[in-house]
Amino acid sequence: MEQSHLDRETFSCSICMDLLKDPVAIPCGHSYCMKCIKTHWDAEDQKGIHSCPGCRETFTPRPVLKKNIMLAALVEQLKKTGLQAAAADHCYAGPEDVACDVCSGRKLKAIMSCSVCLASYCKEHLQPHYHSAPFRKHKLVQPARDLQENICSPERQRELEESRGKIQQMIQNQEKDVKLLQQEVEAINHSADKTVEENDEVFTQLIHLLQRRSSEVKQQIRFHQKTEVSRVKDLQKKLEQEITELKRKGAELEQVSHTEDHGQFLLNYSSLPALSESTHTSSIKIRPLRHFEDLTAALTEFRDKLQQVESDSWDNVLLMVTQMDVLLSGPEPRTRAGFLNYYCEISLDQNTAYERLELSEGNRKVTLLNKDLPYLRHPDRFTFWSQVLSRESLTGRCYWEVEWSGKVCVAVAYKNISRVGNTDACGFGFNDKSWALYCSNLTFGHNNIWTSVSGPVSSRVGVYLDHTAGLLSFCSVSDSMTLIHRVQTTFTQPLLAGVWVLGKGNSAEFCQPSRYTFLSPIAAPGSLF
Repeated sequence: MEQSHLDRETFSCSICMDLLKDPVAIPCGHSYCMKCIKTHWDAEDQKGIHSCPGCRETFTPRPVLKKNIMLAALVEQLKKTGLQAAAADHCYAGPEDVACDVCSGRKLKAIMSCSVCLASYCKEHLQPHYHSAPFRKHKLVQPARDLQENICSPERQRELEESRGKIQQMIQNQEKDVKLLQQEVEAINHSADKTVEENDEVFTQLIHLLQRRSSEVKQQIRFHQKTEVSRVKDLQKKLEQEITELKRKGAELEQVSHTEDHGQFLLNYSSLPALSESTHTSSIKIRPLRHFEDLTAALTEFRDKLQQVESDSWDNVLLMVTQMDVLLSGPEPRTRAGFLNYYCEISLDQNTAYERLELSEGNRKVTLLNKDLPYLRHPDRFTFWSQVLSRESLTGRCYWEVEWSGKVCVAVAYKNISRVGNTDACGFGFNDKSWALYCSNLTFGHNNIWTSVSGPVSSRVGVYLDHTAGLLSFCSVSDSMTLIHRVQTTFTQPLLAGVWVLGKGNSAEFCQPSRYTFLSPIAAPGSLF
């Protein structure tokens, strides 16, 4: 049986895998069926180079084929031995065998399978995996019937291991990031603690400086007080002595005036000393009732200048603190409860109020009257526009609500907005230093560009400011919240809250929102919850 198998393989064509028919030998020494090798070379004619299907040796030009008579006789003799059937039964794949995926017609048994090609090959069709360079890297395994499933399982195992490795790497990276964040937390805490200490030291020094200056002023006041009082008392004492002397002389004159003897009267009168003018009366100058008031005015001026310097410098400090909030800045709140986390108490600055604006409710409410109020002149006061600004500088994240009646604009503005005159440079919304919402007709203005906005008209407006993110939102507040208008820009200075009251009797109040507890998400413009 083994000899039959070897004999058959010896005289078989490696192309059709059958016994040679009209065998021919090509220059490299391999033999093929005349028809098989012609078909193979016909396919290579366009290349101009012809090759051996077994060893891949190339030939130029195409070799001339002639039938190998001796080989043909041997094949015929093999056919006559009657062993062809036995050999075929041994080489062809049966039901229990793995068949070659390349063989056409009746398939031969596969001797190996390729885990890369996902195919099984007989001995002849496996040859390229041994002789061709591109195939040498392929992995050959024992013939497998369920090759795809067998290959998939190791492949999935490999992918699983790769995934586990990636997860481990991700864990290591995340743990490294956690350590870095922890270091950042420690650095932030250290920097904050150090800055707080320096803050305490700076303000302590300022307090000591002011206390020292106050003490020096007090000492000077007391010194001048003592000097002046001593001077006045000395004069007073001397005058009292003169008064006593004058009373004594007056008594003598009174006594002389009662002398009845004329001779004696003349004698007594001539002996009286002559009266002289007081040596102190001319030096006494009665001053107005303003002893140290001039000093008080100077101190007041010093205080105002110090407050101005402090305010300007403090705005820069707040702006620096706000810029530190960038890394921690999260998304805009979506519910009123979320907005209330940033609620800011707003009070109005009387020094900025137009002369007919009356402040009440702890400087949280403003009403326009038809008469001037006895306000002192102040450089921060609006002289024409019926507007008022807040005392608080707004940076970071802030939220406040305004209850309005009549014709009112709710606004924010830079501190350096103009105050004097009736020009657009002073009016909220008419310049690049302010942003204003006209509440009754829902019109938004900035830099003198006014735009109609949509949304329900409510007597209460919520204002949300994220100074760092450059975000300013106006919302209608009633049984729910509706976004009226949102501004995205870049704020270069701290802002002040403001209102512009346009009609007599109209009012606006920065109210405390504690009586409302909405949890509904904020609605988009034009929609309500």
